[in-house]
Amino acid sequence: MSKAHRGKGIRELFQRGRGICPVCKRDVKILYEQDKDETKVKICKICRAAVKHGKKTV
Repeated sequence: MSKAHRGKGIRELFQRGRGICPVCKRDVKILYEQDKDETKVKICKICRAAVKHGKKTV
């Protein structure tokens, strides 16, 4: 069975969710919101896990 609808939610985002992560400075999908000084910043999946475990800061 095909997977035609996989990733349907990010197709509507600007550049399909891709951009430069403000934490690691890589050009990856930035889909996860993180609070930084009362503002929401979008970061990548790897940095989100690192921030959650206290290894990196936003």
